[in-house]
Amino acid sequence: MMEEYICSLCPRNCNAKRTSESGKGFCKMGNMLRIARSAPHFWEEPCISGTKGSGTIFFSGCVLSCVFCQNQKISTYGYGKNITVHEFIEYVKALEEQGVHNINLVSPTPYVESIIEAFSVYRPKVPIVYNTGGYEKVETLKRLEGIVSVYLPDLKYIRSEVSARYSKAADYFDYAAPAIREMVRQTGKPEFEENGIMKKGTIVRHLILPQNTKNSIEVLRYLDKEYSDDILVSLMGQYTPVGMAEKYPEINRCITPREYEKVLSVLEELSLDGFVQELDSANSRYIPDFDISKL
Repeated sequence: MMEEYICSLCPRNCNAKRTSESGKGFCKMGNMLRIARSAPHFWEEPCISGTKGSGTIFFSGCVLSCVFCQNQKISTYGYGKNITVHEFIEYVKALEEQGVHNINLVSPTPYVESIIEAFSVYRPKVPIVYNTGGYEKVETLKRLEGIVSVYLPDLKYIRSEVSARYSKAADYFDYAAPAIREMVRQTGKPEFEENGIMKKGTIVRHLILPQNTKNSIEVLRYLDKEYSDDILVSLMGQYTPVGMAEKYPEINRCITPREYEKVLSVLEELSLDGFVQELDSANSRYIPDFDISKL
């Protein structure tokens, strides 16, 4: 791990100084890996979680600032535990020993330097999943080629006014679109083990927001036009007004059955394959427990 460097890993292009334990960039993170949870996770898509769980490592800090983030404790406020690259490798090995189907890195972008270093020392025997909000630089993703087997990005928005309002990223789609293109280039079409677990490919997630069905429909139509059967799509109905959502009246509620059905009906018209999350998943009980005393 570098003691100090100037960071431009994500589209924020902060060019901010990061030392071992602090940073002046958008994510506010230092060079050391900072994690908030490491455990088998059973609430991902079926081909990720399977029966034994996805070996999920939640990183602190985030390159986005979504006002509705359910993980705000770690993404915005930086709750977590600093660990070395060696310690990270031990967490990966411990998850493997528990029999997980993959190693799932959640919001890993601020730590790409250390992640590359770690996996140059030790490569797990299971696929590595890169679980991201989609706001990525192609240059950074190219450095992960041959390391990441499965990309799990969001495509949250097409409309810049929406991404600016809810994630402080008017240029979200300008970066997310080529980023997903690079992910698909690296992984190719989805491939699965005999047990149905994904071993290679890209799953693009989209979360339906209240009063934003037009944005959701535009996202689905774009994915269908650009990728068809080259990706899987995961349409998510789990939106729950948490974080700072109460400051935005139009999204300070769950989505309605009518909004859900409106978007779902469009998905059913398209050639996209994948997963659909039911409305009853909109519940705060699905928010992970972040307790560093358990690490």
